Amino acid sequence: MSAVAQEKEGAPPEAKPAATPAASGLPSLTGAALALGTLALSLATFMNVLDTSIANVAIPAIAGDLGVSPDQGTWVITSFAVANAISMPLTGWLTRRIGQVRLFIASTLLFVVASFLCGLAPSLSMLVAFRALQGAVAGPMIPLSQSLLLSSYPRAKAGGALAVWSMTTLVAPVVGPVLGGWITDNISWPWIFYINIPIGIVAAIITWIIYRRRETPTARLPIDKVGLGLLVIWVGAMQILLDKGKNLDWFNSTFIVTLAVIATVGFAVFLVWELTDEHPIVDLSLFRMRNFSVSAVAMSIGYGLYFGNVVLLPLWLQQYMGYTATLAGFILAPVGLLAIVFTPFVGRFLHRVDPRWVVSVSFLIFALVMFMRADFNTQVDEWTLLVPTLIQGAGLATFFIPLLMLAFSGLPHERIPSASGLINFARISAGSFATSITTTLWARRATLHHEQLVQHLTGSNPVMNQTMTQLHASGFTTQQAYELLNNLVDKQAYMMSADDIFYVSGFLFIVLVGIIWFARPARLAGGAGGEAAAGAH
Repeated sequence: MSAVAQEKEGAPPEAKPAATPAASGLPSLTGAALALGTLALSLATFMNVLDTSIANVAIPAIAGDLGVSPDQGTWVITSFAVANAISMPLTGWLTRRIGQVRLFIASTLLFVVASFLCGLAPSLSMLVAFRALQGAVAGPMIPLSQSLLLSSYPRAKAGGALAVWSMTTLVAPVVGPVLGGWITDNISWPWIFYINIPIGIVAAIITWIIYRRRETPTARLPIDKVGLGLLVIWVGAMQILLDKGKNLDWFNSTFIVTLAVIATVGFAVFLVWELTDEHPIVDLSLFRMRNFSVSAVAMSIGYGLYFGNVVLLPLWLQQYMGYTATLAGFILAPVGLLAIVFTPFVGRFLHRVDPRWVVSVSFLIFALVMFMRADFNTQVDEWTLLVPTLIQGAGLATFFIPLLMLAFSGLPHERIPSASGLINFARISAGSFATSITTTLWARRATLHHEQLVQHLTGSNPVMNQTMTQLHASGFTTQQAYELLNNLVDKQAYMMSADDIFYVSGFLFIVLVGIIWFARPARLAGGAGGEAAAGAH
């Protein structure tokens, strides 16, 4: 019997279908238990997301301390990303084997152990190995935090549960670079890992106390060894390609071409195998559901555009506008203000409106922000930089929650971990793609603008002649004057390139408004279909 046929009948023969809390006699959490459970799950999620960005700014310090080049030091980031991307889609299968609560607690505690080992690492090779372990055990944490939160709240408050979860994922990427930079400058880089230890232990203890009696049924499912092997091959090749492509000049490198072939062929074979295997390691049948597919596409593209610009803005500010890493981080920090203010209201009232309208508003806000940034120039002041960032918080508040509710609409509770793992894998992978594409396009468009600008800096240009005369009068040699002018042209070229990317990003967000309306209306609490956040409970 195929996996799809089994799914229609309810579950694999070895497993009983996981009941919702209401159906199994487990009531939703209330009072202190609900508050503490939410806090513990949010802390673990915050710790996890924080570690995806906190090490980025510490790479120069880590590389110097361990006696390697900064390029070699980037493997600290790559190893975590590859292992995390591989393990996240396995969440559904692992949940059915181990149980949600046990898997979440084991993942959290192993993350603490891996963080401790990262801080103690005496060499780059050991640090890379421990970061890979950290990324691997971190994979199930985010999907399971969503699933456990949703099972804790009444159906009508599913949006509120997702609101709490999304706030942690919104704030952590902004806090990460600022906190990582401060710790590296004022203490030492191992402490960017050690700070996970108390957070993880507290989160695991509270989660066990509150959720240990709410464990989900398990089943002795066979291991899809072929599917797992193919997943490791194509995801690993893809992540290394994305991380190393820019430094190796992309497809001018034999190494990158080889990785691209491995990733493409591996992905194709993986699709065929997983869609035909009786017990697939990743439940790709979820993509047969229209709302899940549309939501996954919209979230991946939207998050990729957002994340690519989050990477681009501080790079431009630091490399060409004279900002320090800390100051550039503070320019991005206000994004969390409106997100924190509006997210609880969005979660509270989302069950009363069509989530597609809320997502549409989010995409239009993002488009507005991008078009505002597309008007930046080299004289831009801090306030002009801050206003779009502040407005962007409102877009983030209306982004995650309705998309997740649309994705989970109509799903039984036992499929939520698989769905959450898959959609978060797609989102994080899109962020990796966007980072590589954005930084590459930024450099190439800047080269084009540089060539166009220098065409006007000729001896026949009176402004050029006047500028050279003034520079000579100020004591500059001809060589020094040309170097100064070249730096000014570089600054202008990279600013124009950034504006190009902001403008295109704004246009693509408008396109996403049309894409989201291919989804069906979510079945809301008390409405037709009567399932509040179908996947929620």
